[in-house]
Amino acid sequence: MRTLMHTLVLIISTSLLGAAQAASTSPPATTTKPPVRKPAASAAAATAEPTAVIHTTAGDLHCTLFPKVAPIGVENFIGLATGTKDWTNPVSHAKKHGVPLYDGTIFHRVIAEFMIQGGDPAGTGAGDPGYKFKNETSPTVTFDRPGRLAYANSGPDTNGSQFFITEDVAHSKHLSGGYTIFGQCDDAAVELVKKIARMATDGERPLRPIKITHIEIHRAGAAAARPATPKPSAGTKKSAS
Repeated sequence: MRTLMHTLVLIISTSLLGAAQAASTSPPATTTKPPVRKPAASAAAATAEPTAVIHTTAGDLHCTLFPKVAPIGVENFIGLATGTKDWTNPVSHAKKHGVPLYDGTIFHRVIAEFMIQGGDPAGTGAGDPGYKFKNETSPTVTFDRPGRLAYANSGPDTNGSQFFITEDVAHSKHLSGGYTIFGQCDDAAVELVKKIARMATDGERPLRPIKITHIEIHRAGAAAARPATPKPSAGTKKSAS
């Protein structure tokens, strides 16, 4: 009997010793971290400012508008371009509601190395939308680069619908402070401006004017004008009046 008990004790002791050794040699359990999903790359930043695509018979002009610099001017341009702003036809004197003013107008005045001018519903350079509004100028936004989009005027606070796009700085920098700059056109647009400005003319009027077919507006955050004035004589500074 003693021999049997001794044998059982020996077996149990051996089993416990083996289990203890196995536990001491097993690698420690590791804590599995839950999978972490990296944040998806942010979508392309929404357009910070509204943009305009001026579709013409010579190509498209892409311009960024400046509502912070010229809120009245930008609102006016967008309203006339989209037909959400009422205006009066200077030829028929008919009131226009829901009709885009710029559709079908021409670039009636072009000057190489200076600018191209359009937006007159009369097509003569003397037309306007039936109203005028004040200038909006800023010392930080000047004619210091090609492609400035600005309103033509016949003097302070006579802005309407006519606008111009500059070709270079040398011939336009003197306009700073006297004209409302409400946008900036891109490099490709400047190249098109140069092309249009060099078309055959009778004085400053193109023989075969380029027509604006439509102006497309892309809102910010989206997935995107005056009476005729004497022409500058030779040797005087050019103006966009």
